[in-house]
Order: sequence, then C-alpha cells, then structure tokens
Amino acid sequence: MLIILGGLPGVGKTSIARLAARELGAIHLRIDTIEQAIIDCGVVPSDDMGPVGYVVANRIATDNLRLGHLVIGDSVNPIELSRAAWRDSAKLAGKPFVQIELVCSDRDKHRHRIETRKCDIENLKMPDWQKVCDREYHPWQDADLVIDTALQSLDASSEILVGFVRERIASI
Repeated sequence: MLIILGGLPGVGKTSIARLAARELGAIHLRIDTIEQAIIDCGVVPSDDMGPVGYVVANRIATDNLRLGHLVIGDSVNPIELSRAAWRDSAKLAGKPFVQIELVCSDRDKHRHRIETRKCDIENLKMPDWQKVCDREYHPWQDADLVIDTALQSLDASSEILVGFVRERIASI
C-alpha cells in the first residue's frame, strides 16, 4: 500500500511519517531529502526544481510497491497534480493507496513549530513562517483521513495514522 501524506511545512509530516514507518515497517520517501540531493549534485538549481523531486519519488515508490513494500510518500503535495501522480504510482504497481492530509489548526502552534524546528538535511534551507503562509496550497478534497496535529501529540497523531492504515490493510 502507498500512504500519500501531505500538508503544509511544519504540520508534522516527517515526524509522523518516521514514527509510522518504524511501526509499520514501511519505506519512508521524503521529498525534501530527494530534492536537496538533486540540488547538491547541481542537476537542477534550487529555484527551478519543478516536478523533478516528485517524479523521482514516484518512480521509487512504484518500484518498492511492486516489491510488496508499504511506502509512505512524505511531501507537501500542495496541488491535485502532485497527489494524482502518487495515486498513479500505486496504480502502476497494482497496489492500493490512502491519502492522508495533516493540518495544524492552531496558527500560533504552527508558527512556533516553523520558527523552532531544526533541519536534519544538509544544505536544506527551511521555509520561514512568511513563506509557509504565502505558499500555494489547495486543501484536499478527497483525503481518506485528515489529522489535525494541533489536537494531540505527534506520537498520538502517528498512532491515528497507523491505526487507520492497519484497518485499511485488514479490509483488503
């Protein structure tokens, strides 16, 4: 199964994806890691990334789904086009998918997360609060689950995600 995870920067995607990947034994594909590696190699300038990182992640997801692995696609997924590409990856592999949007309804908490988080990817410049606010982002119309990370800890949010995925897998 492919877990398509998305939401604005700072809502907890990567923290929750890591916790869930450990619990589920899933492969964690993080767009930030892939895009920064591409930039560091000089393949694409940072201001002109376009869909390159997503295309790479989608192809790696399809390969791993075909091998029978559970895969978590961790990216902002700001528009329907990026979400559709993840769904297409699952369809190419003949595997099911779930779409999970993470939100943080508490604006002050979200801002605090953005302003205090530490980057763990070499050379990656994290967006500041203004860039997060200005980012194009279309809320998901067809999410299977929306988790508001302002309402509980990241551990509890991960437990919600893991429980949901296990129920979906059991129903297949």
